[in-house]
Amino acid sequence: MRLLFNILAILGSAMFAGVMLAIGVTLGGYWRSLQASDFLDWFSQNSRFIMYVIPLVVIPALLGLAGSLWLGWSARETRALWIGAILCILVVLVLTMIWFVPSNAQFAAKSIPLDQVPARLNTWLMVHDVRIALAAVGSVLGILAISR
Repeated sequence: MRLLFNILAILGSAMFAGVMLAIGVTLGGYWRSLQASDFLDWFSQNSRFIMYVIPLVVIPALLGLAGSLWLGWSARETRALWIGAILCILVVLVLTMIWFVPSNAQFAAKSIPLDQVPARLNTWLMVHDVRIALAAVGSVLGILAISR
């Protein structure tokens, strides 16, 4: 059972980082190439596809991290690594809830003035880069935990 949780923890965290990396690099580059009105049109029509993917990687990550911490709690040398990995993913989720969900809703509703869209998108992508890094660090911490 421990192996299953470890696999879910590392794979889920790494897939989460990978999905966010793909969004940031491929879609982010494309979005920046669009005029503000075209970006808002695209986002209002297609953002739901992004939202469908995230739970597919977040749920295994959370289950794996929680199970790995639970089953490895008595191992003092790895407990801090699992806690760190969980904290990385939790910070990503907090950023998602307080920044990305409202921003995405505003983009989708086209409620941002067109002259503010480029700056908001740049901020969105900058904070998104932080999420990518945190998810990647969470995955690395899990790898370090199972390698001890």
